[in-house]
Amino acid sequence: QVQLVESGGGLVQAGGSLRLSCAASGRTFSSYAMGWFRQAPGKEREFVAAISRSGGATYYTDSVKGRFTISRDNAKRTVYLQMNSLKLEDTAVYYCAARGYPSYSTSSRDYAYWGQGTQVTVSS
Repeated sequence: QVQLVESGGGLVQAGGSLRLSCAASGRTFSSYAMGWFRQAPGKEREFVAAISRSGGATYYTDSVKGRFTISRDNAKRTVYLQMNSLKLEDTAVYYCAARGYPSYSTSSRDYAYWGQGTQVTVSS
């Protein structure tokens, strides 16, 4: 059983940066791969990034490679998404998710636990 709470969203100008945090409950946090997804109005939920249980492997969708960095601190039971060089098209609600297994997935259907989301708005 895992509960996730995102924070760090807000309004930022294009080219700026934000760091999202996801605080997790549960002793088994270190056993789960974690992911970030986003959903813009009128669009489907989109995979953004994922990280293995130990943090030794990361995965990104092509549109954010080189700009976003996912990381985790298992001692603090927290996963982060550092977002740099933000673009207008990055505007969305960002969700943290726990896979429930050590291996990552790009499909939202493979994640068992979800946070409530945090709004990121990028302005010109």
